[in-house]
Amino acid sequence: MEKRPRISTDNAYSITAKTLLGLEEVLADEIREAGGKDIEIIHRGVKFKGTNETLYTCNYVCRTALRFLKPLWEFDAASDTELYNKCLKLPWDELMGLENTFAIDAVVNLSEIDHSMYAALKTKDALADSFREKYGRRPSVDTDEPDIRYNVHINRDHCTVSLDSSGSSLHLRGYKIALGNAPVSEVLASGLIFLSGWDRKKTFVDPMCGSGTILIEAAMIANDIPSGFYRESFGFEKWKDFDPALWRTIKEKHKPPPEISFGKIVGGDISPLAIRSTRKNIGNAGLQKAIKIQPAAFEKLRRPAGDVHIVMNPPYGERIKSDDIIGLYKTIGDTLKHNFENSEAWIIGGDLTAMKFIGLRPSRKIRLYNGPIECKFMKFELYEGSKKQKNNTD
Repeated sequence: MEKRPRISTDNAYSITAKTLLGLEEVLADEIREAGGKDIEIIHRGVKFKGTNETLYTCNYVCRTALRFLKPLWEFDAASDTELYNKCLKLPWDELMGLENTFAIDAVVNLSEIDHSMYAALKTKDALADSFREKYGRRPSVDTDEPDIRYNVHINRDHCTVSLDSSGSSLHLRGYKIALGNAPVSEVLASGLIFLSGWDRKKTFVDPMCGSGTILIEAAMIANDIPSGFYRESFGFEKWKDFDPALWRTIKEKHKPPPEISFGKIVGGDISPLAIRSTRKNIGNAGLQKAIKIQPAAFEKLRRPAGDVHIVMNPPYGERIKSDDIIGLYKTIGDTLKHNFENSEAWIIGGDLTAMKFIGLRPSRKIRLYNGPIECKFMKFELYEGSKKQKNNTD
């Protein structure tokens, strides 16, 4: 078993960030800006070095991260018995006390231990028995809101046990109180905005806004509101080495401006439910001055003056059923051609057959996942006159 790091340290240590497939490079840029060093891209994540200051900051400001893990122990575990026996010997009581609740998440790949839930169960039993052997009692499990959350990752029988510094997934920003049909993840929404290259100068438009996630994430980016600003808590706040003074300093450093300064964000939707949900969420986030809402179908949406940057997530025909998905995508293409000349539109779609009926040639395609659905995020450059696309790259 490798020598474990000290729990409290001002020195840099290894951190693993998790994200959605396709957003790894975007997250790496965010981590770099937040102070991360020795950055390495991995599948659905980023590894890097940082201090407690880096870890706190990344949780607070990185918009495309799902969670940040602090690896503690690594060892080989070729069976459930070996996993239990080695976890039984770990010094869990250095991290938590009997009064703390805990939860264990597990991910298993290419291992003799072939079920993630079983790996989590064996680790939980080992932790509980470790406390029972030392203190005669064991701490309680709380899978919803634990004080301490652990992550167990087993790949080819090599096990890494980490502390989860985020707690609940970081896509849970804290502003959303109303959900529409098939809401897009906040992490994916921010990723789409970053990948689209929005320069914050053009008016941002989401004409099929659903519950308003893309609009709100754009408003937060434009007004320098940290992704964690609305959250009530993070996992690291319950750690034994938590530094409240450092945390206050970080939040003060990234404090958003007192007034909303960017208000060129426009959303629309044909669904009354979507409009109500969007307005509730915008109001809860205090972003009414940043976002204007038009209850209208895309083809009837009033084009804002000046340069326009569109990011949209239309129905795929998967989680939202459309009576005429082909007709919908034809309407999207016609509306872009006739109402949004000299604009740039980015559309994410999971129905690649329907996407062809937009009738425009994309100048860029990016592979992403919206939940389990493989999607293409396509860029369309709209020009007056011929409206021919240039720089066509797949």
